[in-house]
Formats: sequence, C-alpha cells, structure tokens
Amino acid sequence: MSEGIPVELVGVRVELPTNQPIVLLREIGGARYLPIWIGASEATAIAFAMEGIQPQRPLTHDLLRDSVEALNANVDRVMVTELRDGIFYADLVLRSNGAEVVVSSRPSDAIALAARTGSPIFVFPTVFEEAGVEMRDEEEEHEVEQFRSFLESVTPEDFGTAG
Repeated sequence: MSEGIPVELVGVRVELPTNQPIVLLREIGGARYLPIWIGASEATAIAFAMEGIQPQRPLTHDLLRDSVEALNANVDRVMVTELRDGIFYADLVLRSNGAEVVVSSRPSDAIALAARTGSPIFVFPTVFEEAGVEMRDEEEEHEVEQFRSFLESVTPEDFGTAG
C-alpha cells in the first residue's frame, strides 16, 4: 500500500453560504490543501480534539480510541485513499503485536481519531490531483491585499516631484 503524501490537520472551517463544515488538510512541505466536506458532529469532534477539550463523557471517537488501546493496538496512520463520485474514502491502519490491520473508514471519522491519537495522516497522490487546491500562505495573501489597497489609493502627487 502506498504511503501517500503526509499532511497536517489545519482545522475545521465553515463554507459559506451553505454553512457546511469542511476539514482542511495541508500538504507538509507543499502548497496544496485538501478540503473535505464533513458532518457537523464530526466537525465538532475534530475541533474538540484540536482544542484539547475533554467532554464529560466520551464521544464516539474517544470510545473508538479507548477500544483500540484496550485491544493492545494503536492507530499507526490514517490514509485518505480515494475520491469517487464526489465521496472521499479513507483507511485506518491499525497496528497490533506487529501485525497491520486496515479498516475502511469515512475520512472525517479517521481524522477525528487521528486528532485524538496524534497519528499521522496521509493522502494518496491521486486524491490531491483530483481535489487538492493550491492556496497562498495567509500571511503572504494579507501582504498582497495590503499592497493592492495601497495601489488603489496612491496618486502621482504622493510621490512628490523629482528635484
């Protein structure tokens, strides 16, 4: 099985105007992002894990993490493997006693579990080719926007006359 491209979990965003939650993954060492539309409960679970919020009772993904650990296994990695007919697919790769077990999963559930276990996330190259988007760094984008604003408001008189 291909290891795919390593990514980091950027966070959960809300797409406007539909208010649909998106989990955003960023290619490590690259400029591509992968937005994956997810459900509200999965978005909450991912956001809670990223913020370190501990609910009073375990959420579904906490239960899954605890169950995997109780079976003396660990989440080795999460793989976003495919985009077919607008639906993303993922695998949880579990390791127990040296054996590797692959379990099919929704990406949102796999990512929520990875956020709780600190497990690495990978995206197959074909998924990035089909659904990845290149975005500029937010800081660079802010600087470009400030420069555009400056250019719109500047006049020749602002520069004075050459003496």
